[in-house]
Amino acid sequence: MASYELYSDKGGQFRFRLKASNGQTILTSQGYKTKAAAKNGIASVGKNAGRDGAFEVYTGKDSKHYFRLKAVNGQVIGTSQGYASPSGCKNGMASVQKNAGADMVDQTS
Repeated sequence: MASYELYSDKGGQFRFRLKASNGQTILTSQGYKTKAAAKNGIASVGKNAGRDGAFEVYTGKDSKHYFRLKAVNGQVIGTSQGYASPSGCKNGMASVQKNAGADMVDQTS
């Protein structure tokens, strides 16, 4: 089952990652100062993943293919892992769309 993992990083910021049902991370967030802001980021994935133009695809310096999910205001909500092929990247975006409504697991206790 797909899920969002809410966690705090070594710097004390809150982050989330969306994991597909196979356990693979398909989207990772930026750092947020508060848990509430990170939860709003998760909600934003659900609101934006199905929106036309929400995904921006690019090639990294490592020649891998990546995508960013952006809000209506252009702010990056999350980024992908690197994919070897454009088709793999496209499948990653489809997986985010499919799993955007996943439940959250809070690992910040």
